Amino acid sequence: MPVKIRLQRHGKKGKPFYWVVAADSRAKRDGKFLEKLGTYNPNTNPATIDLNLDSAVKWLHDGAQPTDTARAILSYKGALLKHHLDGGVRKGALTQDQADAKLAAWLEEKETKIDAKKNGLSTAQADAKAKALAAEKKINEDRIAAAKQAEADAAAEETAAAESEETVAEADTTSEENTEETQA
Repeated sequence: MPVKIRLQRHGKKGKPFYWVVAADSRAKRDGKFLEKLGTYNPNTNPATIDLNLDSAVKWLHDGAQPTDTARAILSYKGALLKHHLDGGVRKGALTQDQADAKLAAWLEEKETKIDAKKNGLSTAQADAKAKALAAEKKINEDRIAAAKQAEADAAAEETAAAESEETVAEADTTSEENTEETQA
């Protein structure tokens, strides 16, 4: 029976969530499988992958062929490297301790890369928040300044209108006095 390591789609429309499974190659994509090896969630950044490394390697030893995407996931988590190192141990090229040390060093390096990416994303997100907050504060300050300017303009117009009313009133009283003098 030809066995494939492939993805089985779950989740809702637009939000895929995958199971990494070992299944008969003739089975349907989301149908019967032999063993669930892990999960893959591409909706997070970076993508969340939970994989049972030992069972994946056992299936690779038994001749299971991964699909392209499953191969990328297995490579990302180190299953293909472990399979390769186990081949070297079987041939006598290196000891099991050496193979375990190489795998541990590789996994540690991979973890540091993932942590660096997560930290970079969180700092980028924090910087974007800080820039948005600064822009919002500037807009608020501009609005407050514009409101104060409008208030000052309105007050200046009121004083100008009051002064013009006084001058008109004075002009009226002066013209009345002039008319009285002329009539007298």
